[in-house]
Amino acid sequence: MDISVVIPLYNEDESLKELNDWVLRVLKSNHFSFEIVYIDDGSSDNSWELIENFAVENPNIKGIRFLRNYGKSAALYEGFKMVSGEVVITMDADMQDSPDEIPELYRMIKEEGYDMVSGWKKKRHDPISKTIPSKFFNFTTRILSGIKLHDFNCGLKSYRSDVVKAIEVYGEMHRYIPVIAKWAGFNKIGEKVVQHRKRKYGVTKFGADRFLKGYLDLLTITFTSRFMQRPMHFFGAIGSLLFLVGFSIAGYLAYAKIFLLEYHMTQRPLFYLGLLAMILGTQLFVAGFLGEMISRGSKNANKHQIKRYINFKKEK
Repeated sequence: MDISVVIPLYNEDESLKELNDWVLRVLKSNHFSFEIVYIDDGSSDNSWELIENFAVENPNIKGIRFLRNYGKSAALYEGFKMVSGEVVITMDADMQDSPDEIPELYRMIKEEGYDMVSGWKKKRHDPISKTIPSKFFNFTTRILSGIKLHDFNCGLKSYRSDVVKAIEVYGEMHRYIPVIAKWAGFNKIGEKVVQHRKRKYGVTKFGADRFLKGYLDLLTITFTSRFMQRPMHFFGAIGSLLFLVGFSIAGYLAYAKIFLLEYHMTQRPLFYLGLLAMILGTQLFVAGFLGEMISRGSKNANKHQIKRYINFKKEK
């Protein structure tokens, strides 16, 4: 199969029929073999009934329905598990992404060899309450990840199939999929300027809570991707530094007591600062050691993404 189109949605029944017809028109006119996978994230409107009708009319259209609203990351995760296309395209269901971008996104994966291509909404039609937080997130993510993308959170993306099978998204992590892909070993990440259309139906689902969750998720993914399997490198390094500082303070105070005859060293604030540094340093070092033991015992401790085998026979 050439393409799997994954479309997560929540209460988008007004736009679904028009979107579905448009996507089908693009895929058929380009002679792709395809599937369209809709993931209904617990909609309370008629979205699921429309998906059922689409699936009856066309067996290439498939649907997943959540019992309740879990969020876009969960929808993408379940969709990624089920797809079988060589190239996977994700797009939003609000008609702000143009299906006409699909052929070029597909070509960049197949012909230019990208692992994934992220859309860039260079000219946006969103309110300022959405564009300013988006600019902040994109700037921060570029700094922390080193990935030179303008729009990490664009819903219109394309992937090689092994990328979506290797990554795991949860929480609000969907906006950082390029970061997750890079730290999973998929380094050829491209960008394409895409058309951003004004919302035709419904209202945006963006809110202040997503701003906070997205920021916290950025910190989470930065920490876990770098130190999940080597916690001693983080906690041990900080703990060793604090202990060294505290030990140096203790050594200085001991020297002062013995050679400078300062008998009231325990009344000096420096004494308590050194003591606190040694205690915190020891605790952080032990935390890193325990984290290392837990990590080594995890079933995923030696789970690695192998790019290629040669001259190996598969075990029966």
